[in-house]
Amino acid sequence: MDGIIFKVREAEKVVNKTVYLCIGLNMKAYKEVLGMWIGKTESSPFWMSVLTDLKARGVEDILITCTDNLNGFTDTIRAVSPQSTTQICVVQQIRNSCRYVVWK
Repeated sequence: MDGIIFKVREAEKVVNKTVYLCIGLNMKAYKEVLGMWIGKTESSPFWMSVLTDLKARGVEDILITCTDNLNGFTDTIRAVSPQSTTQICVVQQIRNSCRYVVWK
């Protein structure tokens, strides 16, 4: 669950648009694109609407999520799927740890 920013032409201007996507791994270990949404800002209420939409479309439960640790994201996931386990994306962990390295 994350967003990808694209530059698109809109009304003769180039603007950034974010496509948020959710990819799932089913019980047979096959990846499935569960959905793609275009949103203005990535926030807990936005993801709550996405998770509610997924549940309405038939996703029964979320066992594990991998996220970028957006503030409040884990609480939002647990509100929809209380038994879910959340882990921070390894790439995000490396990026965040590198921000605090002091070089001599």
